[in-house]
Amino acid sequence: MSEIKSVDARGLSCPEPVMLIDRAIRAAKKGTIEVLVDSGTARENVSRKAKSAGWGVKIEEQSGGWRLVLTK
Repeated sequence: MSEIKSVDARGLSCPEPVMLIDRAIRAAKKGTIEVLVDSGTARENVSRKAKSAGWGVKIEEQSGGWRLVLTK
């Protein structure tokens, strides 16, 4: 089982969460990345970026935000 990488983008304004995800998916190339966000805009932008890069996205609502699980 591969390691899950985590990116905490809570409290960051766009485009910062997308920039963090871009770096993470380029570095990982495949696997699982967990992303924590606390705004709807960040959730949508990170999801869109990951999907455009060929990653699957699962979104889970959490208290005060969302957890996105990116897989490839």
